[in-house]
Amino acid sequence: MARREKTAADLGAWLCFEDEAGQGLRPPTGRTWGRRGRTPVVKVTAAGTKRVSIAALICTKSGTRSRLIYRTHVDRGPRKGRRKGFTEHDYVRLLDAAHQQLGGPVVIVWDNLNTHVSAKMKQYIKARDWLTVFQLPPYAPEFNPVEAVWAHLKRSLANLAKQGIDQLTALVKTRLKRMQHHPSLVEGYLAKTRLNLELRNPNH
Repeated sequence: MARREKTAADLGAWLCFEDEAGQGLRPPTGRTWGRRGRTPVVKVTAAGTKRVSIAALICTKSGTRSRLIYRTHVDRGPRKGRRKGFTEHDYVRLLDAAHQQLGGPVVIVWDNLNTHVSAKMKQYIKARDWLTVFQLPPYAPEFNPVEAVWAHLKRSLANLAKQGIDQLTALVKTRLKRMQHHPSLVEGYLAKTRLNLELRNPNH
């Protein structure tokens, strides 16, 4: 990660980690209380392919509180021409929003998802002089603090039966907004990676 840190420091940039996840109407399972001899049952009111996808950034910069920025995309099931997840255009809208919110250059670190490395995405990146992108090594989720966001989110949704995709989307947004309002939680996700994130300019 040394090269990424030096780049962010040299540019006076925010270092942002990105990842995506999805959640369907079948809830994650978790431990709960129940009467002895009676296994608690969660009734799933809807199944199928409906799903909410989430793309999130954890952004850090020396001397500034870390930020969690996210976007959602709802897949309402099979339909010709309907996209199931985030496109290159969706990702770049997220990056543009982050740039506007953070107010400075951005260094993005993300994985090798085909949408991240496509020719169209490379064109989008080239057109933004404030944006620098690095790929994570393959199979290195432990270096991405956004993985901890997904773990926390799924625990908070465990055993909750949702009435529909709109209710699920509202729950996901509520949980993520709570994380946004707790900077110490976001700092904990960064610390969990054990990466050296002290982005100091080597010339000072």
